[in-house]
Amino acid sequence: MKMRIHLDQIKDTGLSLSYTEPADRFPVLAEMMQNGECDFLSPISSRLEVIRIGGIVNVEGEVHAGIHLVCDRCLREFDADLANVFSLTYSQDFDETTGEGGEELELSPEELGLLPVRGEEIDFRDGIQEQIVLALPVRALCSEDCKGLCPQCGADLNEAECGCSKVVPAGKFAALKKLKLEGQSD
Repeated sequence: MKMRIHLDQIKDTGLSLSYTEPADRFPVLAEMMQNGECDFLSPISSRLEVIRIGGIVNVEGEVHAGIHLVCDRCLREFDADLANVFSLTYSQDFDETTGEGGEELELSPEELGLLPVRGEEIDFRDGIQEQIVLALPVRALCSEDCKGLCPQCGADLNEAECGCSKVVPAGKFAALKKLKLEGQSD
């Protein structure tokens, strides 16, 4: 997989790039698929606009992919489209311990949000992979109004109501309500 460019390829007007790669060519995404966390239905497509100003390379981009997930509430399988618009800034020749005048820096390049450029090439693979991971939902839901499963019988409440009682359990600390301490009055 060649998702890298040489810095000399970035002209004064910038550079437009697009990549389409299978998800299994990204190590973290391949591991997620292997662990059964998700399945990618389409290759990862990305579009990047790259601009270089001195030792700084700014990348404006977007990534897209189709994904197959399992709903966290009702356990149904569903398909979704992932999309993320992002901005990354790479820094070339950034000394991580000292600034221009030799004084110590208080913030590292990573703390400033800068990605280091090693040598004369930039590899976009990690940045694109990170953006796909950031686009994944924290809670995978087949729909916003998914009712989930009945906690008592396991019936899918999206299909029909079950016959279980709707009494809400008192909770872990319900017994403390009845607790009376010495000297305490009602």
